[in-house]
Amino acid sequence: MKRTIATLILLVLGTGLSQAQMLKFGLKGGVNFANYTGGEISGVDFKTITSYHAGLVVELKVFENFAIQPELLYSTQGSELKGFGDQIKNELGYLSLPLLAKFYLTSNKLSLELGPQASVLVSERNEVDTNDTNSFDFGLAGGLSYKITDGLFVSGRYVAGLTEAKKDADVKNSVIQFSVGYMF
Repeated sequence: MKRTIATLILLVLGTGLSQAQMLKFGLKGGVNFANYTGGEISGVDFKTITSYHAGLVVELKVFENFAIQPELLYSTQGSELKGFGDQIKNELGYLSLPLLAKFYLTSNKLSLELGPQASVLVSERNEVDTNDTNSFDFGLAGGLSYKITDGLFVSGRYVAGLTEAKKDADVKNSVIQFSVGYMF
């Protein structure tokens, strides 16, 4: 009887440890190169702004070479508008939730990440008051990630907006992100 109980305890502990290897939490942050795409506004050129993103990462390993990676990020996006006589910077702060499918390509170091991203506008900083920004943004994210060590990783990603960022202009967010992160 004691042997059976000891075996069950070892089995439960072993299962718990193997589950811990399947679920990892982390932090990441980095630089954004953001701009608007689409819509034509006569006499206005869109210029890229440099901004940032930071937040939490979770990786749930489903198979040896496949994982699901939800993230919760604060990300600043937007564009500079040149042509109104002055340059106007429109910086939008979003709370973003990418839900990525992560495919490991080589020995669990290099991975391809693809999936949808939903974002909610939480702040807006303009050099001119426009009040025409939509409060929800939906996009498609894709990129590569590389594990330098067991915890430290770097990644590059492109997020293409699929919904209009502005109510009065047919423009969408477009963001290139470079990140550094650590998984615990």
